[in-house]
Amino acid sequence: MSSDVIDHLKSLHTGAVDARHGYEEALNDADGRGMTPLFRDMIALHERNATELAAQLRAAGEQANDDGSFMSTVHRTIMSVRGLFGGLGESVVPGLIDGEKRNVSSYDDALKINGLPADTRLLLTQQRERLQAAIASMQVPVH
Repeated sequence: MSSDVIDHLKSLHTGAVDARHGYEEALNDADGRGMTPLFRDMIALHERNATELAAQLRAAGEQANDDGSFMSTVHRTIMSVRGLFGGLGESVVPGLIDGEKRNVSSYDDALKINGLPADTRLLLTQQRERLQAAIASMQVPVH
């Protein structure tokens, strides 16, 4: 696997870990109210993506960093502050959608790599589709 593919896989993995950490903080701060089901669903989605990407990295002889990046701290802080002020209701959804659209864009970049192994391309396509489905479900108004 080329270094370009490895770099993109590591970046996608880190992004999934960071997103999961942010949703975990939101879930803790939601305290069973409001957007709790959405936060749980997004934790599961990003956990699945991170686990699958880590397996791809290990298969290529690489390490997967399960701690995330500095952005994990940023995501946790943002969710924690919003939670303090009761802001983890539906008003957070546009920001979540924007974040997930950035994640999809990262997949788009990775899928443009020449020589991307077929199994990796399939995995990234499936993960991108799951993110797109999550975005679509967040865009449906809650009544």
